[in-house]
Amino acid sequence: MGRLAFVFSGQGDQYPGMGKTLADRYPAAASVFALCDRIRPGTSGQCFGGTEEELRITENTQPCLYALELALAAALTEGGVRPDAAAGFSLGEVTAAAFAGLCDRETGFRLVCRRGQLMQREAERFDTSMAVVLRLTNEEVEEICSAFEAVYPVNYNCPGQVSVAALAGELPEFGARVKAAGGRLLPLKVNGAFHSPFMEEAAKDFAGELAKAELREGRIPLYSNLTGHRYGENRAELLSRQICSPVRWEQEIRNMIADGIDTFVEIGPGRTLTNMIKKIDANAAARTAAEYLEVMQ
Repeated sequence: MGRLAFVFSGQGDQYPGMGKTLADRYPAAASVFALCDRIRPGTSGQCFGGTEEELRITENTQPCLYALELALAAALTEGGVRPDAAAGFSLGEVTAAAFAGLCDRETGFRLVCRRGQLMQREAERFDTSMAVVLRLTNEEVEEICSAFEAVYPVNYNCPGQVSVAALAGELPEFGARVKAAGGRLLPLKVNGAFHSPFMEEAAKDFAGELAKAELREGRIPLYSNLTGHRYGENRAELLSRQICSPVRWEQEIRNMIADGIDTFVEIGPGRTLTNMIKKIDANAAARTAAEYLEVMQ
């Protein structure tokens, strides 16, 4: 094995009951859920017993996923897994930042709670939605988006897969044009137009929260959604601007591979990032945290 990275997932893979078995089985994971409950009472209850509708609300989704992801990472590190780098998709970048040491766990959780509130606030201001375009190139998606007033390419996931954020009223016609071009449009399980200009105010307010946190240099390299490259000293800017800017995930993974990372462990409730990474580079080893924990037992 060469060099290993933890990659923390974003919204969309959450499900009712997530984390219960993890907390019961691993003391390190249980301690993370307990910490989150002290700051935001009921977080573990939402993870373990919340409904799908409740978990889809952004101001719930983000703290719940942070708790689960950090609990998974704690269980893996308790078992001796030590990553050489970290990255995260959207929300997951905040969890990755805390794991990498830019801030402590408590500060990271307070930040993600506020991030979720701010993004939920903006989501409620506009009638927006998100969807993923399949089977078209990045350039083809960008060209179709350019014909609309408020449809934006926002997540460059992997070859043949780009997510868009839009005013809900524009998506039917956009979907028709995608189909005519040979693509397919699938809705996403989120309730806002994330990583688009609709999130500008949330990004500005989150920058203020990050300024108070005084982020420091991490223990391991952290990669940025905004640039696709390793973090520099502009840590707060990278974390705040990614809220209203496209996620350059494909480029980010390619840069990590170029830097020597050849094994990725997805830290989250599903396997979305694992599937993306395999499409980006078939030679990269990628598996979920659950699969890794099973092998370790």
